[in-house]
Amino acid sequence: MNKKILHVISSINPNGGGPIEGVKQRYKKLLQLGYITEVVCCDEPSSVWLSDCPFKVYALGPSRTKYAYTSKLLPWLQINAHQYDAVIINGIWQYTSYAVWKVLAGNKKIPYFVFTHGMLDPWFKNTYPLKHLKKWLYWPWADYRVLRDAAAVIFTCEEERLLARKSFWLYKCHEEVMTYGTASPPSNAVELSEKFFSNYPELMGKRLFLFLSRIHEKKGCDILIGAFAQIAHTDQDLHLVIAGPDQTGIVASLKQQAITLGIANRITWLGMLQRDDKWSAYYAAEAFCLPSHQENFGIVVAEALGCSKPVLISNKVNIWREIEADGAGIVQPDTLQGTVESLRKWLALSPSDRYAMSEAAQHCFDTRFQIDLVADSLINILHKNIAM
Repeated sequence: MNKKILHVISSINPNGGGPIEGVKQRYKKLLQLGYITEVVCCDEPSSVWLSDCPFKVYALGPSRTKYAYTSKLLPWLQINAHQYDAVIINGIWQYTSYAVWKVLAGNKKIPYFVFTHGMLDPWFKNTYPLKHLKKWLYWPWADYRVLRDAAAVIFTCEEERLLARKSFWLYKCHEEVMTYGTASPPSNAVELSEKFFSNYPELMGKRLFLFLSRIHEKKGCDILIGAFAQIAHTDQDLHLVIAGPDQTGIVASLKQQAITLGIANRITWLGMLQRDDKWSAYYAAEAFCLPSHQENFGIVVAEALGCSKPVLISNKVNIWREIEADGAGIVQPDTLQGTVESLRKWLALSPSDRYAMSEAAQHCFDTRFQIDLVADSLINILHKNIAM
């Protein structure tokens, strides 16, 4: 008999980044293993992105605030939670996690689990001290209890688990670390690469560095542009491609930075890419760049590895140790000089060394981040903590 897992998340809008993508990627493999995935969220029922989900979604919005409050969620959980064998909260600091705690805390038959998705990283405390102070006002009676009473709090790598302990001195939970990653990319690499250059013929023959992620201050786009400006003169074929949704309205200032540095014509801005358009960008690139100041996991890093693309990342991307150990990329500090050094090291490699790093990238994906490993890891955690 199939088991049912309910994911609770504030929104399934793909612009929100990795959490919902992770749920989608695990869906098929979990179904093969006898686990049905359903989702409840605070989106408006008419949201266009709801039609793109392969599983049942209960949209109880709209929610008008960042706290993702909707009066429908708590009674919905009270009526329906008993239909599920486990409930998984995706993210904290929002009403969704508090509502699950209100309904299921102490319930031995329907345990709940929490993915913090990097939201306890001390980077946020250090970067936004006033926001952190505000969080302290409701940490003891809300999110602290959410974590404390969960069957397990699941971290996507060891680095995330260790960092989570540093944000609040009042911290108690049952920690678990699982394998995380994504499904294998489409295998028609040549066809997809040709599609990219068909869409952007002006980039044909260029050596492309690709940034593909949400455009946000924590992603280090400004230092990537600054670093690229310092190495662009070494080869006129070098070109930077930046793809992703502008979440906080900073693209205009980044474009002005490129103009000031004299490299505006060496950067192409693609906006958000999905499906084959996204994969075509990966396959067309020479290397993938993500100099983030904070990155819980970086699903885009795993996607790049799956496309055999070496990754040039900062040591604030929490899977940097795995990348470095496998020789699947270049790791440097999340500074301008660190990012310059990362690009220079890549450009200094011989063609054979670049090929070897591409092979290592693929091996890293296959042995650490492939979706079958992810689904098995999640099920093992569920089995360990509850009687499924």
